[in-house]
Amino acid sequence: QVQFVESGGGLVQPGGSLNLSCTASGFTFSTFMMSWYRQAPGRERELVATIRANGEVQYADSVKGRFTGSRDNAKNTIYLRMNSLNPDDTAIYYCNWPFSPQYWGQGTQVTVSS
Repeated sequence: QVQFVESGGGLVQPGGSLNLSCTASGFTFSTFMMSWYRQAPGRERELVATIRANGEVQYADSVKGRFTGSRDNAKNTIYLRMNSLNPDDTAIYYCNWPFSPQYWGQGTQVTVSS
């Protein structure tokens, strides 16, 4: 069955960095676009970055220039390098497909606070 497992979150000070990972299973990973999403308390889930099968990445305006997405098809894993974090980045981060997302994982909590 399809499964997404996110990891790498934590507590970081403003201006700090974190590396998130998401390992997927249950489908032909290398042929699928993948996305990072986040959901902050009291807000709707939003799309953060989409990574094409060939590795090209599109970013939300709010993270452009600070976040870097990548993928390793041999490991069925996508990554999100987050730099210059600020309190507005505090959220649970998830990975999923950009179209018809489903089978949501637990996500990984990112908290940016001094």
